[in-house]
Amino acid sequence: MFQMSSQKLEVSSEHERLLRDLAIDETGPGTIVQDFAALLAYLKGRDLRATGRHQLPLQALPEINARLVRPLQLGLTRPVQKSYPHINGLYLLVRASGLVAIGGTPKKSVLVVGDAMYRVWESLNPTERYCTLLETWLLRGHPEIIGGDRSPAFLVPETFSYWNGFFHRIPDEGMQVAGDDPADAHIRYLLGWHNLGLLELFGLVSVRHGSPEPGEGWRAERVWRTPLGDALLAALYVGFFGDFGNILQLGSEEYVPFGVLQPVLQPYFPAWQKCLAVPTWTFRDGVYVFKASLRGIWRRIAVPAGASLNGLSSAILNAYEFDHDHLHEFSYENRFGVREHVNHPFMDEGPWTNEVRVGDVPLGIGQTMTYVFDFGDWWEFDVTLERVDPPDASLEGPVVLETHGEAPDQYRSW
Repeated sequence: MFQMSSQKLEVSSEHERLLRDLAIDETGPGTIVQDFAALLAYLKGRDLRATGRHQLPLQALPEINARLVRPLQLGLTRPVQKSYPHINGLYLLVRASGLVAIGGTPKKSVLVVGDAMYRVWESLNPTERYCTLLETWLLRGHPEIIGGDRSPAFLVPETFSYWNGFFHRIPDEGMQVAGDDPADAHIRYLLGWHNLGLLELFGLVSVRHGSPEPGEGWRAERVWRTPLGDALLAALYVGFFGDFGNILQLGSEEYVPFGVLQPVLQPYFPAWQKCLAVPTWTFRDGVYVFKASLRGIWRRIAVPAGASLNGLSSAILNAYEFDHDHLHEFSYENRFGVREHVNHPFMDEGPWTNEVRVGDVPLGIGQTMTYVFDFGDWWEFDVTLERVDPPDASLEGPVVLETHGEAPDQYRSW
């Protein structure tokens, strides 16, 4: 549930003066612009293989860490991505911004930097980059991108409310973290260690790093709010997040656009003129060839782009000799790493499968949708897009091209 602190924030004259006098360049505030550039440069042109959960591969993490302005020293022999909260936060930003997406083949998922968006990113000045990353973190940085849980109730993540609540816990003399169970629990289960890392990278908190200990990850000993952190928190609350109607209004959008926070921050940072833009998906014509797999059994199905997902559902069920007497749902990961759902026409919330065409779904070659049929028995299929052939006017509906394995009994005996 999206919650705001009961303590009202106000923009003081000191806050205004600090923000208007702030100079943003490649070296500050914080190291976010430099470190984001380092990760982006590492990924560009490399087609780095992603893990099965679409995260950074383990072997890349030490090299990425070494490229950051302030590499972390860990006491772990085999650290994973979340062991590096700053890298985890930076990866959240490269995916949530749309600058890096998943590509490749059904057998090999790779991290791809989009050329068009990268050219736009390169044209932004340091202020525009800093503000774009800040907005991306607050409005599109869903934790599910890095393997966390997402609240399905809101299009906007709860990052700002967690930041706000965290700052209210930090006294002026700073807050002890290492060895303090309540502080550790608050970060671990609410704010998230990746968000603490990003607060530091943006220059919103100052962290005293402890020495690494065997078997331990990042040891943040003590945390202080910075004057910039206090000023930006107040400005964003007064200008946007303090009005819950703004959050609800964004819920009507297909995705949160860039530049939402520009009217709030541009009076302080007039150099923020241009925004990052994500190319919109348009209907892609052709014949879509899917491999619908169920526990080692599969059916290869050709479907015209104009067919609905409801039609694809029927084709899968017919290919497996199932009846059509239950609800279904398709889900897939969008280019930002967030799960999208398309529901049966009888379900309460859309979009619905009888209204979404196959060619409307922004799937890359090799990308897999999850198709669930019958929420009681929970038949879960992997539906992988193998290729898109040229349009074929003679193909009027879905056709099964190939089968492998005998279909299971739909109503199996327990």
